[in-house]
Amino acid sequence: MTRSMDRRDFHRHLAASAAAFAALPLVRSPAAAAAEPVDGPLQDDMMVTMRRFIDDLSQGDPKIKEMIAPTKWRQIGMLAFPGMFPLDLLGPKAIFEDLLNTHVHIIGKTKAPIPTGRHAQLLPDVTLADCPEHLDVLFVPGGGLGPVAMMRDPEVIAFLQKQAKTARFVTSVCTGALVLGAAGLLRGRRATTHWVTLDILKTLGATPVKARVVEDGNVITGAGVTAGLDLAFVIAARLTGENYAKAEMLNTEYDPDPPFKAGSPEGAGEMVTAAMRRMYAPITAAFQAGAVDAAKRFG
Repeated sequence: MTRSMDRRDFHRHLAASAAAFAALPLVRSPAAAAAEPVDGPLQDDMMVTMRRFIDDLSQGDPKIKEMIAPTKWRQIGMLAFPGMFPLDLLGPKAIFEDLLNTHVHIIGKTKAPIPTGRHAQLLPDVTLADCPEHLDVLFVPGGGLGPVAMMRDPEVIAFLQKQAKTARFVTSVCTGALVLGAAGLLRGRRATTHWVTLDILKTLGATPVKARVVEDGNVITGAGVTAGLDLAFVIAARLTGENYAKAEMLNTEYDPDPPFKAGSPEGAGEMVTAAMRRMYAPITAAFQAGAVDAAKRFG
């Protein structure tokens, strides 16, 4: 007799059950298997649950079923670097990791731990050199001086240019768009970024659009920080279908109701916005200089 599932059980075994459902080998490291063993009865119970869940969302359409739980595992690559803003990456990462049959790779220049704040680190599992090609999603987060350094890093720029040739979607959040732009990947495209650097997109040959998420072909860009969640749900819809994306929004209770309507210059008001612009002036100047240098490389 199997015990009842709670929400923690569901998340813990979601990927395992989906893999079994899709008749794919279960990919679990020995360390993960030892830390979180999956007992047979519980996995059987989860398989039944997942079959029903996928059937409910797909309404029996085999094409939608394949989108929700593809027989070929998806590959998502998320670039990480010192000085990025952690939430830019960690918010979308949480959503991507809830996609069935999906590997989410953290990409670093090396596999050395990347500091993401006090007492916190991010561990890359692949490097620029050994990252898989033909990614379903190539993702670049933003930040302050961290992305400025990436705009001027020849190794990172070459990596993005190479990966973008075969990636299904090329994406960014916040000032990560300026890194994509420095690689020449936004030329002639509509795009967005953090409000304080929006106009710098022009220098990189892009058309700035003031929006939470902007799609132009296979390039999808998100505005500042929290817009990364909006971006992740848009990408989830493109990969899995709208119903699964909606289910994930419900699962994470994504229903924003901020205590202050101050997430835009218009909402924050003139005084607060002016103070923020002055505070960011040195970083904005650094981004502009990096954009000018990148534009010179374009010719």
